[in-house]
Amino acid sequence: MSVQQGPPPADHWPVGRMLSAAARRIERAWDAHLASWDLNHASLPVLVHVTASPMSQRELADACGVTEQTMSRVVTRLVRTGYVTRGPHAEDRRRHVVAITPAGAAALRACADPGPAQESVLGHLPPERRALLDDLLREVVAPWDVLPDQRPGGRPADDDTADATRVPPRREGIA
Repeated sequence: MSVQQGPPPADHWPVGRMLSAAARRIERAWDAHLASWDLNHASLPVLVHVTASPMSQRELADACGVTEQTMSRVVTRLVRTGYVTRGPHAEDRRRHVVAITPAGAAALRACADPGPAQESVLGHLPPERRALLDDLLREVVAPWDVLPDQRPGGRPADDDTADATRVPPRREGIA
């Protein structure tokens, strides 16, 4: 009788492990795409949020579902690249307001298409399978869209990701 050594093959992984592996793979592809603009998966949502109007770091942290400490690191990096400015709030000098710069707006326009990163990871899937995957993942994350403050553990993510908690509507033509 032979006993299998090592971890089980991927076709025997539990769903959670497969989702985690897929997320890491897509995140790496997305970061590789964004690296041309000195951005990453954590900094891009910040540019999206401050495009409409400047926001405080606390507001950005809440909007992205991360801690203020994590947001501070993300904003510091964006200030260094010249994509945002950080200055004192007009009414409360203890708070900082983050605003997008023309360079940040240009970078956002240039890199915001997720197509290249998604194609590098999902290109082997036929369009109907991509659409099915998209629909299923939206069902999985839908409870967070309804209750964005109810993440596992009842608190915001405390990592270096700045992903928005809201699930965007499905866009036709984007797999």
